[in-house]
Amino acid sequence: MMLRLYHSPTSPFVRMVTVTLHETGLIDKVALVPSGGTPLDPGTNPVNRNPLGKIPTLERPDGPALYDSRVICRYLVDLAGGGLYPPAPRLWETLTLEATGHGIAEAAVLALYETRLRPEEFRFAPWVEGQWSKVAHALDALEGRWMSHLAAPLDCGQIAVGCALGYLDFRFADRNWRAGRPALAVWEARFAARPSMEATRPVG
Repeated sequence: MMLRLYHSPTSPFVRMVTVTLHETGLIDKVALVPSGGTPLDPGTNPVNRNPLGKIPTLERPDGPALYDSRVICRYLVDLAGGGLYPPAPRLWETLTLEATGHGIAEAAVLALYETRLRPEEFRFAPWVEGQWSKVAHALDALEGRWMSHLAAPLDCGQIAVGCALGYLDFRFADRNWRAGRPALAVWEARFAARPSMEATRPVG
């Protein structure tokens, strides 16, 4: 049985995995299984394989399913023979950058849920702004601290950040995250042109 990835093309966390699949040359080794749901309804998410009812979830023939995109990416890079997680001490920067990308995406998804899932009369605008404050602080940190790492050879930290920024464009274009962050904007434009990013661009 080949690997099976439960996925939705609009999820930034799924995209981190599919970009990694392209970059490692494993994309043809994995069957993509459409899946989707919300915190209110797991829908077609693989609850029997991932008790958290989330995607991405990777089903493999030699062990239990793997979940959380960071775990899946580490597994795929190991399966491919390495390359996107450098050895220590640079590894710690890569993992921190990866966590930053995940944090941006998580805050953005929570802000989106507030407006899409909660009835209008119960929506709490300060919650949305609080999530966006996390995004803004992280973007400022990328602009001020992480540009040298982003400009270095490709790693999974860069992939996480690139996918998170792509998600901001996809769901929050009106927020104009590029304003005041010229170096990050230039980097994102180059990174978004990678074939792996072009092939996984969300639509809908």
